[in-house]
Amino acid sequence: MAKTALPSCAARKVEEGQQTVRGAVCPTTAQSLYYSWSKEFLEAGKKRLAGDTARQVNTGEVKDLRAEALALKELVADLSLENRLLKKNMTGAGGDHE
Repeated sequence: MAKTALPSCAARKVEEGQQTVRGAVCPTTAQSLYYSWSKEFLEAGKKRLAGDTARQVNTGEVKDLRAEALALKELVADLSLENRLLKKNMTGAGGDHE
């Protein structure tokens, strides 16, 4: 589909994000042309949104993220073990009286 330029009055409405009906955009705009512009802008917006939210990840990034996740898991395990030992020592030092 060939891209067509919007008349300045229609482009201004689109840039301002105003909701318009065909007659309010430009009284001289043909209805079929208006709807083709509308469809073109909607499709361009969908493609832009899809491009902004999904991107290709390279293998280097995946390897780095996996290594970071592994390091963080080890850190959590070490801290959990240290916390458990400290708690055990605190209860043992206080003396358990039966």
